[in-house]
Amino acid sequence: MIVEMIIDTTEVQTINSFYRLESLKEVYGLIWIFVPILTLVLGITMGVLVIVWLERKISAAIQQRIGPEYAGPLGILQALADGTKLLLKEDLLPSRGNIRLFRVGPSIGFISILLSYLVIPFGYHLVLADLSIGVFLWIAFSSIVPIGLLMSGYGSNNKYSFSGGLRATAQSISYEIPLTLCVLAISLRVIRLYKYFFFINDYYPRYVMVRNFSDYKIKSDYRTGLNK
Repeated sequence: MIVEMIIDTTEVQTINSFYRLESLKEVYGLIWIFVPILTLVLGITMGVLVIVWLERKISAAIQQRIGPEYAGPLGILQALADGTKLLLKEDLLPSRGNIRLFRVGPSIGFISILLSYLVIPFGYHLVLADLSIGVFLWIAFSSIVPIGLLMSGYGSNNKYSFSGGLRATAQSISYEIPLTLCVLAISLRVIRLYKYFFFINDYYPRYVMVRNFSDYKIKSDYRTGLNK
């Protein structure tokens, strides 16, 4: 009788430990779902802070200016200060414009840029959506931005704002060409085109990618010195 009670107690303890392990697996599974998302958000945020700071400091050095220096040590938090100022600004709406188009336009551009990060691998198994059409989906998301610019300009019901929206849309469409060439250069490297053509080596696709992407970023991110 005592032996049977000990066996029953052991079985109950085994079952309880099994259920605990299963519950812990579920908790760990939920945690690991949010770990890539949190890593992606932190990586993008830190990248924006550093890249914007470097771009402004280098531009200031070229133009013989000081550049950002007040927000944080050496002005490293200037992008965060600019974002806070942008969020605290008054939301002005055109009195005779299409309010829906005016509001939806910037949202389309912002959401499409965020969605493009879904298919970008940031490490081994560190990708939010591992799709077979990831490259084409990334290009498609990037191509939605001009639609938001055009909607904002048209929704303002102002000829000057609409002209500015058309100009920004035309610029954004023209910048898609070198950006697409960057993606094609990576694709050529992946399929190892240099095996079929002797004059293409490992460094040629990388050179094309870096050259076109730099040209794309310089043109699309151009700002005058007064805006620094």
